[in-house]
Amino acid sequence: MNKATLNPHAVIFGFISVFLTGLGLTIVTPVLPFMVAPYVSTSHQATVVTLLAAAYAAALFVAAPVLGALSDRFGRKPVLLLSLVGAAVGYVIFGIGGSLWLLFIGRVIDGLTGGEIAALFAYFADITPPQQRTRYFGWISAVVGIGTALGPVIGGFLAAFGNSVPFFVGAAISLLNAVYGFFFMPETLDPAKRSFAIRLSHLNPFSQLHGLFLLPNVKRLLLAGFLLWLPNGLLQAIFAQLSLDSFSWQPAVIGLMFAMIGIMDILVQTFVMPSLLRVLNDKQITRLGMLSEISGYLLLLLSISGKSPLLYIVGMILFSFGDAVFGPAYNGLLSKSANQAQQGQLLGGAQSIQALARVAGPLLGGQLYLFSHATPALMGILGIGTALFVLKTVVPPRVPTN
Repeated sequence: MNKATLNPHAVIFGFISVFLTGLGLTIVTPVLPFMVAPYVSTSHQATVVTLLAAAYAAALFVAAPVLGALSDRFGRKPVLLLSLVGAAVGYVIFGIGGSLWLLFIGRVIDGLTGGEIAALFAYFADITPPQQRTRYFGWISAVVGIGTALGPVIGGFLAAFGNSVPFFVGAAISLLNAVYGFFFMPETLDPAKRSFAIRLSHLNPFSQLHGLFLLPNVKRLLLAGFLLWLPNGLLQAIFAQLSLDSFSWQPAVIGLMFAMIGIMDILVQTFVMPSLLRVLNDKQITRLGMLSEISGYLLLLLSISGKSPLLYIVGMILFSFGDAVFGPAYNGLLSKSANQAQQGQLLGGAQSIQALARVAGPLLGGQLYLFSHATPALMGILGIGTALFVLKTVVPPRVPTN
């Protein structure tokens, strides 16, 4: 398959799904601390916010390899549609709220059907040739960036009508995309290239990860990813609370900060990544992204200790640049390490590792945050510094040039 033969409905649905994924994820983020405030004391608010993030990630850890294996066996379309409907149900329950345990149920339901990103990467791996895959993954990041940029702004605006409103809007956009996909999305995984059967081991996240860790290159990539995602998961979970605690920012301002992160993603994928892809390979671009992220964490540490909003903003810009560069190159390295029939399993496994890191990061960092607001920055410096060492041992995969 080459670029000229791509099914336009496949590309349109894929990018609409990616856009709505970014929008749906960030439209609710600025109001999370304010959603839990009625149920807990101020001193426990940060802990509950991080526990909600950990509950979502734990459910995702269990479900991601299952959904990846199901997509390898039955195709991408049913898994993507299931994920979209599950996200809508989770948003509605969270928006209704009424008690702390209902908030947790909403996040768990969303997590159990949260294989959408892994399925979308496998979906694009189906419709793109290996030599173009990192470029498409970069475009995915750019479209996610657009959704991420608009989501917090819209969420902050909608919060003026009630803190639950952004969640209901998130549910609506997920359902609309599911309807579009049901009628217009083509299946991208040829039946002849699907896995023949699903064994019980495919439904066990630990068995799935064990199989992936038998592959030396994949093992090193997943370990490096885990070390990076561990502090990233904490930062994303605690960012709104950290901004509130450090600078007394409200939802609208927090939303603008998230919008800045999304805009950075768009700018990087549009103007920076094409040039980087001409002169660097995926591994070198991945390293560049990690170096930028660790620089961002250093500035965050200085901003928190010095109470400097300017350093905080610059640090987030550096972090966002690194994250935008790292994502597509890293996923390109992973995707090129497996054949088409393994894309769902591999990318689902990576999603599962990421989810595991997003369980451990908020759980560990959320407790340490009570003692020091510098915890996210310190964990980022240590984690990514170690990940850079691990990445040195990764051998870039060879792909065809024609």
